[in-house]
Amino acid sequence: MTQQLSRTAYPDLPAYPERMIQFGEGNFMRAFVDWQLQQMNNKGLFQGSAVLVQPLDQGLGDMLTEQDCLYTVLLNGILDQETVNSREIITSVSRIINPYRNYEAFLALAEADDLEFITSNTTEAGIAYHPDDKRDSVPHKSFPAKLTALLLRRFELGKKGFIIIPCELIDRNGEKLREIVLRYAEEWQAGEAFITWVKEENTFCCSLVDRIVPGYPRDKAKELEQELGYLDKLMVTAEPFLFWVIEGPAEVKERLPLAQAGLNVVVTPDMTPYRERKVHLLNGPHTAMVSLGLLAGLVTVEDVMNDPAFSKFVDVQMKQELLPMLDLPEQELLQYAEAVQERFKNPFIRHELTSIYLNSISKFKTRLLPVLIRYQRERSQLPRLTVLAFAALLFGYQGGRLPRQDGPEVLAAFDQAAAKPESFLSDILSDASLWGEDLTGIPGLVEQLRADLKQLETAGSRSALQQVIGGES
Repeated sequence: MTQQLSRTAYPDLPAYPERMIQFGEGNFMRAFVDWQLQQMNNKGLFQGSAVLVQPLDQGLGDMLTEQDCLYTVLLNGILDQETVNSREIITSVSRIINPYRNYEAFLALAEADDLEFITSNTTEAGIAYHPDDKRDSVPHKSFPAKLTALLLRRFELGKKGFIIIPCELIDRNGEKLREIVLRYAEEWQAGEAFITWVKEENTFCCSLVDRIVPGYPRDKAKELEQELGYLDKLMVTAEPFLFWVIEGPAEVKERLPLAQAGLNVVVTPDMTPYRERKVHLLNGPHTAMVSLGLLAGLVTVEDVMNDPAFSKFVDVQMKQELLPMLDLPEQELLQYAEAVQERFKNPFIRHELTSIYLNSISKFKTRLLPVLIRYQRERSQLPRLTVLAFAALLFGYQGGRLPRQDGPEVLAAFDQAAAKPESFLSDILSDASLWGEDLTGIPGLVEQLRADLKQLETAGSRSALQQVIGGES
């Protein structure tokens, strides 16, 4: 029987002191932030590890603990015209804390002087204010409330603040996190001295992350177990490409020497151009393809890119609807769009559409809705393919036609609207809690979505797509 990966099985693997608190233990953070810590450690530049905090009661904590927080990152793909096929045991995670089981262990992190960084990825819905989170809540429901409680304990101990770098894919993530933390500080009556300490002794950086991480290679698990020589329930596949933009002061670059380790990381005073390009030209097409693809029976991003109709959909939407709405040089955007499509076609990566489908409503709001609104405003017409993707998203959520994985408030809103089919569309589009505004006022949107929903219902996803894409050049 193959031995499971653990420090007992591999006692010679290095261990490092804890220097980072990381909210989130999912595939992305382990193959992105923790992998980068590993690369710095490999070059003797950081010599530190991350202690993970499980943001939800149900998570990977027990599995990680069982493996002593060791796991394998498998990089597969083409980088700089070279084939990459690497396997590396990651030793840069020290332990994981579940605050729902041991809240005091979580708060005790405030006592450690060596901890100087905080990172997070709690999905796009994670940086949010929850009114039920009071000062004496144990544990707090939201990530920002947990962070506020940790900072408050840190302040009360008279210790230094943190460099805080959230990785959630929302615009100005660091600023929004700081805003919610300060709101809790006010509501909890934590005092002006604490509020001043949060503002002056902590650095909240906005950041942008870019790496496709399909996650656990379920279809090749047995084969990889034989190749690796050990059982790893937490191995994670990722593309070799990586890009991280951190908006913050120059000291971040000095204290976290990622670029010095040869990593594709930029510390800049303004990340806006990088964010617009990535969110709308990489994440946007992912969100656009996922509902249509799942409804057509496709399974992976590679399936989408190998399907002539769907591949054309991706190319046309990127170049005719998304790219013109971005304020960057056209040639630079075209080059980026071509590079993204090459990454989508990576034959070494099995990026399942179901993993992209998670929290699709907040993803559409962030990645595609701003483009849809701007396109209509500037051209007095709707971006046809983006609207079709929107219709497929609504169709999949209505009555759970696709296996939805979203927040309870989102699902409740859709179920309530679906109970009245005759007014479903107007009810769901007017729900500002979902979209940030009432969308029924966008000229022509309700009518076009109604027609697309009918086409999806009667003819299916592929037919609806071909009817639209056939008219595109």
